[in-house]
Amino acid sequence: MTGPTDLPTLPGNRHAGLLDAARQLQDRTVELRRAVHRHPEQGLQLPRTQAAIRAALADLPIELTEGRSTTSLTGVLRGSRPGPAVLLRADMDALPLTEDTGLEFSSEIAGSMHACGHDTHVAMLASAARLLSERVDDLAGSVVFMFQPGEEGMHGARHMIHEGVLDAAGTRVTRAFGLHTIANSPSGVLQVRGGPMMASADTFSVEVTGRGGHGSAPHDAIDPVPAAAAMVSALQTMVTRRISVFDPAVVSVTRIEAGTTTNIIPERAVLEGTIRTLSESTRSFVREELPKVCEAVGAAHGCRVSAGVDPGYPTTVNDPAVAAEVFSLAAEVLGAGNVEELATPVMGAEDFSYVLQRVPGTFAFIGAREPGADPATTEDNHSNRVKFHEPAMAAGVAMYTAFALDALR
Repeated sequence: MTGPTDLPTLPGNRHAGLLDAARQLQDRTVELRRAVHRHPEQGLQLPRTQAAIRAALADLPIELTEGRSTTSLTGVLRGSRPGPAVLLRADMDALPLTEDTGLEFSSEIAGSMHACGHDTHVAMLASAARLLSERVDDLAGSVVFMFQPGEEGMHGARHMIHEGVLDAAGTRVTRAFGLHTIANSPSGVLQVRGGPMMASADTFSVEVTGRGGHGSAPHDAIDPVPAAAAMVSALQTMVTRRISVFDPAVVSVTRIEAGTTTNIIPERAVLEGTIRTLSESTRSFVREELPKVCEAVGAAHGCRVSAGVDPGYPTTVNDPAVAAEVFSLAAEVLGAGNVEELATPVMGAEDFSYVLQRVPGTFAFIGAREPGADPATTEDNHSNRVKFHEPAMAAGVAMYTAFALDALR
């Protein structure tokens, strides 16, 4: 185990038996996960997934509300005594991939696959709702279950916030917790850190316009291709020479398009890519500087440049105190050998960041790599061949449940 040495030690084990209780629900958890996996839906409109969750929660004393602009689903479980509200979140949407895992419950929808594990998130939160419903007498307050569509680039969390998910219990949520399964981390191991957990994610597009001509006479044209190529290098220089290594940024040009054939100098070239940062100050700097750099390079080549940045998700920032609580809680619930403090943030992005901008909380990872599998060859999230070790879901169920019980004890 690796982790902080200054975390508080919780008296006794107040959550003894939670992991065993989660394992008792494993058949139900797996059944829902596989049902959602077989019929993945993308984006903000996921009616079949919403209906599957509704059915899984139908016998529980949970108040369910459907989203107005999306097929989100918000549940509220009210404890036996008054108190604050805590939020637990699971995202629901799939990715545009054709599955190639060979699993017996593979996606039946061509071009759509739960390759990021959101099907496991749905199943874990539904089973946690069942465990919490059985323990309603232990709750002084309310639990809000946030089943969210549109995490994969569609800002689904922002839609739900605008529609009132943080006030769904009639009182403002005071704590929030989200989990994400990671296919290439050890099964059942929780990973968390205080402060920045995941990066912001913005996209950029640059259009470079010159003057077309014959490939044999570049002097009679204004070639946008070398201008675009120079911009790629200039952007990397901007990152390494204008931004502190202690507050990093990643600028990746991921797409270049120009020309139609070998003997024509094109009139136009296009660059597109992604920006990842860990602070709003660096994020703002890159968003302002990137167009300036491209415009200056284009001018030096005699080209016109139109550059823009499309804002994406903000940095996912864990509240340090809540992250410390989750670390201690995981050591108690899962065992001290099954919790790690991440040494560095992950440069992927997550729209649970919108919740954490408004509510103290924490986002954490649950490993789901098959025991004994080689990390070097195990397919990771977003692969069309990714597989998740289903027994790891019991750890997620137990952690969702323990977080709510701890917050509302």
